[in-house]
Amino acid sequence: MKFKKGLKRIFIFLLILSAFIYLNNSSLFTKDRSGAPFLLAHRGLGQTFSMEGIEGDTCTATRIFKPEHPYLENTIPSMEAAFDAGADLVELDIKPTKDGQFAVFHDWTLECRTNVQGMVSDYTMAELKEIDIGYGYTADQGETYPFRGKGVGLMPSLDEVLAYFPSGTFLIHIKSNDAAEGRQLAQYLADLPEARLEQMTVYGGDAPIAALQEELPGLRVMSKATLKGCLLSYEGSGWSGYIPSACKNTQLHIPERFAPWLWGWPNKFLNRMDSVNTRVIIVAGSGEWSEGFDTIEDLTRLPKGYTGGIWTNRIDRIAPVLK
Repeated sequence: MKFKKGLKRIFIFLLILSAFIYLNNSSLFTKDRSGAPFLLAHRGLGQTFSMEGIEGDTCTATRIFKPEHPYLENTIPSMEAAFDAGADLVELDIKPTKDGQFAVFHDWTLECRTNVQGMVSDYTMAELKEIDIGYGYTADQGETYPFRGKGVGLMPSLDEVLAYFPSGTFLIHIKSNDAAEGRQLAQYLADLPEARLEQMTVYGGDAPIAALQEELPGLRVMSKATLKGCLLSYEGSGWSGYIPSACKNTQLHIPERFAPWLWGWPNKFLNRMDSVNTRVIIVAGSGEWSEGFDTIEDLTRLPKGYTGGIWTNRIDRIAPVLK
C-alpha cells in the first residue's frame, strides 16, 4: 500500500512539473510582440552563389548566379544599398593591413576575387585601394566577367565605413582566430564614443573575441564559445525561466533546424533574451555556410508573426516583404 502511495505521489509530482514546464514555455501567457523582424544584411548586398558542394576554401566568386544588381559585397555602395532597402544591421568582414589598419574584405587570400595574390596583411590600405575586387566574379564558368574593372578602389577601410555611416549599426566579423587581432580591434573601438559602441557587435574566433571582451567587457560579442556557453546552459535551466549569465549582453545566431528545441521558442525565448540585452538572429539550415532567408519561399519557414532577427543575403528581396 505504501509503495502504491509513493508511486502516486511521484506521478502527481511529475504531472505538476510537466504542466509547469509546458505553461512556463508556451505562448499562452507570453507578452505579445509587435513590429517587424530585425533584418541582418550579410556583407551588405552582394552577389549570391550556389551552396551545393561548398567547402571552406571554395572560390565563391567563380560560382555566382547571374547578377541581378550591380553591388559587390563588403563595399560602401553595397552597405548603402542594404540600409536603403531596410536593413537594421549590416555584417562586414575585417582583416588587418600591412600598415596597421583594418580593411573590409572576406576571403583568406586575395586571388579568388581580385587581380592580385597574397593576403590582405601583405598590403597597405593605399595599395589595396589599387586592386580590382570585382576581377574574379563569373556566372558562366569564366566566359564573361561582369564586374572586371568595376571594383578598383572599392575595398574600404573600417575607418571609411564608420565615417560614411555615422549612425549605422554593424556586426563586425574578425576573420581569424588570432587573439592579437582582437586586441587590435579593441584598441580601435576604445576610441569610439559609448553611444557608437552600442551600435557595434563583434563576432569571430574564440581567441580574438575573448581578448576583445577582456579589453571591452561591455561590448556585445559572439563566438562559438559564447554561443555554446549560452545555449547549453539555457537548455539545462531555461525550462524554469532562469536565464544563465552566459546569455547576457551577447548575440545568438540560431540555425533554424535547432531553434524549435529551445525552451519557449519563439516568443518567450525572444522576450527572455531581450530582457538581458541579447540579440537573436535566425539563420537558414544548419548555419554552417552563412545560409540566409533569401527568397519569399524561405520566409514561409519562419514561425507565424516572428519578430526576432533574420539573416539574409538578399535584403533587397526580403525587406520589402517584411517591412
